[in-house]
Amino acid sequence: MIDYDLEYNSAREHLIIPEYGRHVQKLVNHCIKLETKEKRNEMANAIIDVMGNLQPHLRDVPDFKHKLWDQLFIMSDFKLDADSPYTTPSQAELTAKPDKLDYPKAASKYKFYGHNIQTMIDTALTWEEGELKEALIFTIANHMKKCFLNWNKDTVDDDVIFKHLAELSHGKINLSTSDETLSEIKNLLRKKPTNKSTNKPTNKHKNNSNKNRRKR
Repeated sequence: MIDYDLEYNSAREHLIIPEYGRHVQKLVNHCIKLETKEKRNEMANAIIDVMGNLQPHLRDVPDFKHKLWDQLFIMSDFKLDADSPYTTPSQAELTAKPDKLDYPKAASKYKFYGHNIQTMIDTALTWEEGELKEALIFTIANHMKKCFLNWNKDTVDDDVIFKHLAELSHGKINLSTSDETLSEIKNLLRKKPTNKSTNKPTNKHKNNSNKNRRKR
């Protein structure tokens, strides 16, 4: 009986960067074991050329050579003693945990207006006084009214929207003294079209046609 010495990937050495394949990893491992630094530098540059040919899309990345050298040291588990034209990365930098992100804070207590409404109000406050600023403010107010109606299907008075707008703008926008009114509810909330067809014959017409056929 012939005994085959099979080698499975599960029993092989772990690939640090699988995109370059096992042969490149073996070249890196061989480069680490070279005795002189001159030979290691020569082979390291040759490996960089091979990696560049295997990853041609990196050529469009700015300073792609720097990326290849960083990957070379990562594949060597930072054991390669070779001269790099760039700053050698450290293992501590790559394994460092990112800073904890804080939960985003709500812009206001009126969540139904969304987070972007505060940005719109702050932008309007930076505009110079005039018709454009007034038009922008009323556009924001109409958008707030629409958001309010989407959250609460009942009607809402314009005074409520004006009050919320003044609160979100820290009292810098006051439309309560304005003579203009916001858009009507029917213009802000459009009804969805129904799929009812008016061309379908009714049962009454079918019955009449059946009776006419019997008389003939």
